[in-house]
Amino acid sequence: MSIEKLAKQVEGLTFEAIADKYPNCHPEINPFDLYRAHLANVLSGITGVDSSIIYPNLAWTLSLDKGDLTLAAPALRIKGKKPDQLAELAKEWAEMFPDNDPLVAKPIVVNYFLSFYIRGAPLIQSLIPAIRESGAEYGRNKYLGLKDPKDPSKGQKRIIVEFSSPNIAKPFHAGHLRSTIIGGFIANLYEGAGWDVVRINYLGDWGKQYGLLALAFEKYGDEEALKKDPINHLFQLYVRINSEMTAEKEDIEKRKAAGEDTTELEKNSLDEQARGYFKKMTDRDEAALAQWKRFRDLSITRYKDTYARLNIHFDDYSGESQVSEDEMDKIGKEMEEKGICKEDKGAMLVNFQELIPGKEGKRLEKPIVRKKDGTALYLTRDISELLNRHEKYHFDKMIYVVASAQDLHLKQLFKIIELLGHKDIADKCQHINFGLVLGMSTRKGTVKFLDDILKDVADKMHETMRKNDDKYSQVADPEATADTLGISSVMVQDMSGKRINNYTFNMDAMTSFEGDTGPYLQYAHARVSSIRRKAGLSDEEIASADLSLLIEPHAVNIVRLLAQWPDTVQNTLKTLEPTTVLTYLFKMTHALSSSYDQLQVVGSERELMKARMALYDAAHTVLGNGMRLIGLSPVER
Repeated sequence: MSIEKLAKQVEGLTFEAIADKYPNCHPEINPFDLYRAHLANVLSGITGVDSSIIYPNLAWTLSLDKGDLTLAAPALRIKGKKPDQLAELAKEWAEMFPDNDPLVAKPIVVNYFLSFYIRGAPLIQSLIPAIRESGAEYGRNKYLGLKDPKDPSKGQKRIIVEFSSPNIAKPFHAGHLRSTIIGGFIANLYEGAGWDVVRINYLGDWGKQYGLLALAFEKYGDEEALKKDPINHLFQLYVRINSEMTAEKEDIEKRKAAGEDTTELEKNSLDEQARGYFKKMTDRDEAALAQWKRFRDLSITRYKDTYARLNIHFDDYSGESQVSEDEMDKIGKEMEEKGICKEDKGAMLVNFQELIPGKEGKRLEKPIVRKKDGTALYLTRDISELLNRHEKYHFDKMIYVVASAQDLHLKQLFKIIELLGHKDIADKCQHINFGLVLGMSTRKGTVKFLDDILKDVADKMHETMRKNDDKYSQVADPEATADTLGISSVMVQDMSGKRINNYTFNMDAMTSFEGDTGPYLQYAHARVSSIRRKAGLSDEEIASADLSLLIEPHAVNIVRLLAQWPDTVQNTLKTLEPTTVLTYLFKMTHALSSSYDQLQVVGSERELMKARMALYDAAHTVLGNGMRLIGLSPVER
């Protein structure tokens, strides 16, 4: 029995009728939409409130003991009723609810909340086949990303997600790691909702430090080392020349203090040479640009390998280098003409306090957009880049996944875009921020690249796996599995709390199979996979299962949780919090874990075995869908 057959049990509850009545109602994608439509129809008759008001206020619940859907009486906007009167009214409505409703039991009232419990048998018999049919699509709602949900021919909305954004030749630090994990998740989320997603990596790939790097490569570079591991080699060169430059500057300061003439020393200093080399780059000197491009391309190739391990790809490796000096000059002049920035001690700054009276202007401070020597700052570059992107991609939304340390910078950026007369563009932009990762010092006390972080956790996972010889011997490629588990442990630890919270990087806690960790989640998925292998049932046998045999409370509760998955995804689109998905997945794994003794598959009577296997197979699909959404690769054993 499919979801459509379920609808036919109730008079007037056809897909066509409810699609016309309730916008964004797609029961073929989200079974709860059918239940909302049905309850809205029934309750409208009882309460006298229009069903279009009831429908959006039927909310999902955080735990099954609170029901499957709840309705708060105050949300129905009954005029002239106080909270205690609304509680009485809720009781009256509950009593009037039909005893013999085919889909939902009589509601339970707590204060002014009505809690609705879905009847198990019809849900089980419709949802399990629906999940089998949808497979990887279950939980994805492609209508949400359409420009016009009623007319798909008008195309998809486009979103740009800018995330990761490391600096070439510098360590890929914890902030980049968080941006990468959270950005990858947000991009997956919007893709599942039918948006056209463009993933952009905006590299730190320009500036005087590249002049310094080129000098270092001329002096100490090693072709073989560069080809083998460009990121590490360039970083080592950069550290070496940087310390030389610092020592040189200190020496010059000492000589100056002793009254020596240091003009010649300063003219030939590494700092001046780096400045001169970068000037050649900005003047488009072919040899200087070719060297810089080589460093950039080799680094990107190396990054791509690492991102692939995290199931992340980018559509565009953009970067600070892509914004030309001419474009920044043009923006600078426009800002001056429009009175957005003005000269102050030789520099150009935006005095928000003068432009925007009150607290907002004060909070936005006085950012400099051009230094005394005429160099444009990050803010000017970001203004040009944002306007260029809008021109290139005509996006409907753009998300910057950047640490909370940049909150002020992004507020200034969006406000300047608005003051330049592009409020429409500023309104499409959103900053998704996050807290710090603490405790990421390393054994050697040196900086960490992402590859090093992943290698450490993979080694730790390998060590843990070896402790169980029996299971270890069954794994086809232990090193690859240890790598996947290591990546899962890093990603799950990162997503376990609200984005804005700081968290402590704890290798022992995150690599444990105990508690709500990445390895535990992978273990739960692998365990469901192993039941299928041991049962040895074909797809045809599972599809022909008699689902009316699933009557145990454990079976009903698992199916109730499976029905929540599309709602969980849609709710996550509002919060953009990966922890919403993770909380759901752990709730699911706990329900599965406590069901295995009650719902044994292997060793049960044949028909019961098929029915229970169909249930676990649906759970396997949903667990896998959730894990892939947060960027994990589910393991089968």
